Parts: sequence; C-alpha cells; structure tokens
Amino acid sequence: MTDAQETAADSPLRTTGGAPPDDGGSGGAGGLVDKTPIPLLEPQEGIPPVIADEASLAEMISAFAAGSGPVAVDAERASGYRYGQRAYLVQLRREGAGTALIDPVACPDLTGLGSEISGVEWVLHAATQDLPCLREIGMVPSRLFDTELAGRLAGFPRVGLGAMVEGVLGYVLEKGHSAVDWSTRPLPEPWLRYAALDVELLVDLRDALEKELDRQGKLEWARQEFEAIASAPPAEPRKDPWRRTSGMHKVRRRRQMAVVRELWETRDKIARRRDISPGKVIGDAAIVEAALAMPANVHALAGLNGFGHRMGRRQLEQWQAAVDRAKALPDTELPQPGQPVAGPPPPRAWADKDPAAAARLSAARAAVSALAEALAMPQENLIAPDTVRRVCWEPPATPDAESVGATLAGLGARPWQVEQVTPVLVKALQTRAPGV
Repeated sequence: MTDAQETAADSPLRTTGGAPPDDGGSGGAGGLVDKTPIPLLEPQEGIPPVIADEASLAEMISAFAAGSGPVAVDAERASGYRYGQRAYLVQLRREGAGTALIDPVACPDLTGLGSEISGVEWVLHAATQDLPCLREIGMVPSRLFDTELAGRLAGFPRVGLGAMVEGVLGYVLEKGHSAVDWSTRPLPEPWLRYAALDVELLVDLRDALEKELDRQGKLEWARQEFEAIASAPPAEPRKDPWRRTSGMHKVRRRRQMAVVRELWETRDKIARRRDISPGKVIGDAAIVEAALAMPANVHALAGLNGFGHRMGRRQLEQWQAAVDRAKALPDTELPQPGQPVAGPPPPRAWADKDPAAAARLSAARAAVSALAEALAMPQENLIAPDTVRRVCWEPPATPDAESVGATLAGLGARPWQVEQVTPVLVKALQTRAPGV
C-alpha cells in the first residue's frame, strides 16, 4: 500500500449538504452524511424544452461550445421495449449553458455536437453502458470521468447514481422512471424532469469524487481507468449470440442446440422488423423448452409453455417451421456443444488437469482478495479475474517481478494495476500443489 493510502484518513472529504464519508478504517469511502438528505425535485433552471429540430440543435451546440468546464452527459434507452440499445433521449449540462435534452429520433446525427465538445472532459455515470449508444449518433469523447467507476475505486459500498448523489452530496434523486419506455412520444413531463435531474449534479459529484480519490492516493489510478475506457475500440459483435439464451445450460444435444439457434434467429428477425425487444416476441424459456421437447407438429408445440392458446395458428406455424428446419439439418451443419474457448479451462477443472496451476490460482485469488480489501475496492476493479486466471494457468518461465509485470501489461492491465498486483502474484506463482 502506498503512503497516500496509509494516511488517507488524515484529510476527510467534505461535500455539499453532508459530512465526510466514513472510511471504515481502510481508507475507503463509506459515503455517509450526517444530515437528512434533501429531495431534489426540480432542475435549477426548470425543465428545458426537448430539442427536436436542426435549428434548435445548432443553437444548443453554440451555447455548449461557449460554456466552461466539464460536460455532464447521460442517455436513456428503451431496453426491454425496443430492439437494440439505441438512445431515445440525450441529456447534457455544462456551466454557462445549462441543461439540454435532445431527441435523437428527431435529430439522429449528433456528430456536430460530438465534435464541438469532443476535447472537453465528459462526465458520465457507468460510462460503458451509455458510450455504445452515444457512438451510434456521433458522440465520442476523447476524455471522460466516470462517477460510478470513481465510486468503486474510492470504496463506496453503493455506486448507483442515486446512492452516490445522496451519500456524497446530500441530495435525493427520484429514480422512479429509470425503466420506462423512453421511445414514447411525446415524453411525459415527469420523465423529462427525471432526465434533467440526472445530469443536474453530475459535475458536482465528479468534483467531490476527484477530491476523495486524491485524498486516498488513487486519482492517478482513476485517470488511467478513464483513459482506458475513452480509448477502447467499439466492442466486436458477439459470435453465436444465440448461445447466451437464458437456460442454455439445460440443452445438451447438438440437434437441440440447432433448434435453439433456429428459434433464436427467427425471433431476432421478427424483433428487428417490428422494432421491439426480442423478449416481447417470445421468451428464452419457451425457446429452451421447445428445444428440449422437439415437438413433432404445431399441436405439440402449442402444448408447451410460451406457445399457448393466445398464440395464433400462423405464429405457431412459423415457430414449428424453425424447429423443423433444425430437425432437417445434416449432422455436419449442427452446432458444436461449446464454443472454442481461448485461454484456460474453467477453474473447476484445474485440479484434475493441472494441480499445480490450481494451487497457484487458489493462492493468487486469496492474495488479490486481501489486497483489494486493504485498498478498499472491489477485486474486479483491482485486476480482472480473467487476467489472474491466465497468468496462473501459463505463468512466465521465471515468475519474477519483471516477467509477471510484463505479462499483466500484455493482458491489458493498466500501469497502476501492474504496480499493485505484481508483488502478490509473484509470491502466489511460487505456490506448489500439495504433495509436489
């Protein structure tokens, strides 16, 4: 542990409306305030009109370009209602410009806005959730501050936006509209109020968390994490996404897997065409049940859960056609039981496959857990569990600090993670299996 972590308790964080967080004796932040939190009911300047035309958008871009300081950014999606993860409302706030609400359905190309503020630090909460949908409409930050990740690194026990705003700033955000259908038009006023309030205090929260991270000696760590998020390329499309069907573990036979694949792909085409969530077309449980039952005809299919009497004959026929296509496939075209996995096997198999590696992993997990507790942060933020597994499965020939550090860096660990984790992994990699 660095000197900064050891002396963290000497300089408590003080924020608007509350007292310093309780650090629990380990340098972390408890996020507790000693005053009754204040409900935040209305945006400071009221609910701004929704921007839904190019003229209003151009005016807003000029205002934000003339503003100062970081830009708070948020996006609302319609998960569970619409197909995909597109944005249906974008909220921004900047000192000198106020709050803006943009309808990305009416203004689908926000490249101009993105370009104008790209060099400014963006403040987001759980950035990796919103960045994909923002990228789709032309908004890509070059610098960012993630308040959720900052909370994790600082050791806050609850890192949702509402909990962070309440614990750090002493205000209560109303969160009743987080799961509504944001594709609704026009958007109801209470929803717009909620959306505007989501960015109202985001920069204040960022400033308070920066001070807390600096107090704990973790600010540079956070900056490295934020840079990694901002510079990460778009995620590659998932290979064989049908394999992620909930309940897939019950499906053992290749022919049954083919049924899952055909039903999943049929559902996906329907959902895409109708622009609704695939789960609203037919549930994962129904797909798995049909794969296990392998119904011989529409009548048998109708007797399965999820394909009952409410489903019309025509709908049943399209699902049965998918089942029949899977049944007719030649063996050579059936999916394999599992995807080829790059990297080590599942840890549960290590004891049989490589007892020495299993011993190394056990020691490494215990050491990383202890270090994460000492640093007051979740283990997965200290170092990715997959990285630990890979190092333990195929350790360097000479597991010293230089080689282990180079291996961690090669697997994507940031410099601060390499510095903190290398010493404990070097020791763990020297662990021998019992009887060896």
